[in-house]
Amino acid sequence: MTNGGGDAWVYGPNGGRFWGRFGAAGLLLRHPEHGVLLQHRAVWSHFGDTWGLPGGARHEDETAVEAAFREAREEAGVPEDALRVLFTSVVDLGFWSYTTVVAESTHDFDPVISDAESIALRWVKPDEIADYPLHPAFATSWPELHRRLESFVPD
Repeated sequence: MTNGGGDAWVYGPNGGRFWGRFGAAGLLLRHPEHGVLLQHRAVWSHFGDTWGLPGGARHEDETAVEAAFREAREEAGVPEDALRVLFTSVVDLGFWSYTTVVAESTHDFDPVISDAESIALRWVKPDEIADYPLHPAFATSWPELHRRLESFVPD
């Protein structure tokens, strides 16, 4: 790896494996009119052919927000100038962590499949997300993220 790249599996004490030597992050992006941006994951990827959030391994020298923004740009063409962070949610296992960066889109843009990790990208109304075959970790976290998103009051 160069530049502190984190693309590697981390193995937990109970045998589970998690992507990202320095943890991972994803972007839950809400647009006030279009809904939440979901990524249909490539079949070959971990839990492939499921829907989830653009995201991936953090680099050694980047924050979770920087990682989520970079991954969303790389996988879905999300422009950073369209993002306003609302809050973050962290799953910390001690040896590995995943941060969901929840942001609002400040203006319209068309998501673009920009690498092989996506089959499709789609804006989905929040109440319809549970109807999709979701990545298992996202399926577990979505109800609480949805509740927090719906009740979020900006400063």
